[in-house]
Amino acid sequence: MAIGVVAGIVLAAIVALIGLFKLMWRVAEPNEALVISGSTHRTEGLGEGMGFRIVTGRGTLVVPGVQAVRKLSLDLNETQLVVDCVTHQGIPLRVKGVVIFKIGDDLVSIANAARRFLDQQKMMPERVHIVFAGHLRSIVGGLTVEDMIRDREKLTGQTRAACGTEMEKLGLIVDSLQIHEIEDPTGYIKNLAMPHAAAVQRDARIAQAEANRLATEAEQTAFARMAEATRDSEILQAGYQAERDKAAATARQAGPLSEAAARQEVVVQETKVAELEAHRREQQLQADVRKPADAKAYEIRTRAEAERDARISSAQAKARETELAAAAEATRVKTAATADAAATEARGLATATATRATGEAEAAATQAKGLAEAASAKAKGLAEAEAIKARAAALAENQEAVVAQQLAENWPAIVEAGAGAFGNVEHMVLLNGAEGMSEMFAKALSMGGAGLGVARQLLASMSQPPTDPGAPAPAPAAPSLNGRVPIHEE
Repeated sequence: MAIGVVAGIVLAAIVALIGLFKLMWRVAEPNEALVISGSTHRTEGLGEGMGFRIVTGRGTLVVPGVQAVRKLSLDLNETQLVVDCVTHQGIPLRVKGVVIFKIGDDLVSIANAARRFLDQQKMMPERVHIVFAGHLRSIVGGLTVEDMIRDREKLTGQTRAACGTEMEKLGLIVDSLQIHEIEDPTGYIKNLAMPHAAAVQRDARIAQAEANRLATEAEQTAFARMAEATRDSEILQAGYQAERDKAAATARQAGPLSEAAARQEVVVQETKVAELEAHRREQQLQADVRKPADAKAYEIRTRAEAERDARISSAQAKARETELAAAAEATRVKTAATADAAATEARGLATATATRATGEAEAAATQAKGLAEAASAKAKGLAEAEAIKARAAALAENQEAVVAQQLAENWPAIVEAGAGAFGNVEHMVLLNGAEGMSEMFAKALSMGGAGLGVARQLLASMSQPPTDPGAPAPAPAAPSLNGRVPIHEE
């Protein structure tokens, strides 16, 4: 009984010791540091009076209620840099980058970080951003835009060097600092790149144009070679086709001729064979004296067969000759028909040409005749108009002279018309003898004077302006005899 109680007490003590050990034992993970405070400790490399102990990568005993244990993360941290800066040239820029940092692995860095960020570990990126922003503005203020664009490593190195001391005081180390982008609100960088971009674009266009020219020349050369090769090929094909056509035509002509020659040779050989066979059998029949009658009959039959074969051969030869003659006649007729058709076509073309030339000549002659007639009519009309115009001018200048000229030109006709009144008188008795004759001639002359007056009135009326067409024209005064001529008809 006592042994069981002792064993239970021992077991309970062991369990209590194990529980107490687990409660007092703390283990630091690889990415963290344990900061133990609450007792006096001295750590190598740290100054006097720190009053806390740092444990990394191992375990340690902690007295609960006497010592406090807190963890400090040694993981990587990052902060995004967005800093508005002004360069040495006075150009505003916005620099964007990233800073990757962590707490240093040495005890001094862990102690410095613990004193500053143990309860504010989430504020470390903001604090680091403030540090880097100040130094970055200072460094950019001493550089030009060209320096920042061409040598970003210089900007990065100067920034890390400037921030190194302060980061060491904070117990932090910078693993990486990268400048991602430099924004230019004023467009200075863009304008700075324009000449180079324009030069590059110009060179690219020139290179493209040169390449296009070379490609076009190569294409044209290739097309020319293709056309030349096609032309040579077509010429060769045409030559080969002509040779094939010629050979085919020769073969077509040689075929029937060869066949006829072969057939003729076969007939000749068959005839010779038949003759030899008949001769042989004839000799055999002559030698066979025992059967003269059979030999005689066989001889007659053989001769009949020979004659039949000869007639067949003759008939075949005549048929072949007739066939060749018909073919020759057909060729001649075809040639003649072709020649007649060509001649007819030529005559038709000549007739059409002559008809066309005749029609064109007749049309030209008709046109010339019409033009001549029109010119003649025009000239005649112009002449008549000129004559009328000249007569009107003469009448206007001297009517008496024109009337006298007209009467002088027509006086024989006037006298003849006046004498016509005495044409039906067979006997005329004149009284008063010679005085009566003189009086009659005076009356005739007075009738001519009256005609002269009528002509003058007509010319005067023609020269006067036209009057009212409705008014009646004045009747010309009829010539009258002042005396009566006594005429007695018997």
